[in-house]
Amino acid sequence: MSERAAPFYCPYCGDEDLRPSEQGHGTWECAACNRAFRLAFLGLLARGVNRGSADHEGHDHV
Repeated sequence: MSERAAPFYCPYCGDEDLRPSEQGHGTWECAACNRAFRLAFLGLLARGVNRGSADHEGHDHV
């Protein structure tokens, strides 16, 4: 799969005027604050996700 997730806002100023950068994969430019940044997926956490018990704690189901 070649689709990439795009950021919704700049992590520095919060503006939404972002464009992919020519600097390479995962790099973005913010027109509002004139910053460039890189996003990267590092991997899954070793402990995993345990949603089964967290979603149902303290809730009574009828």
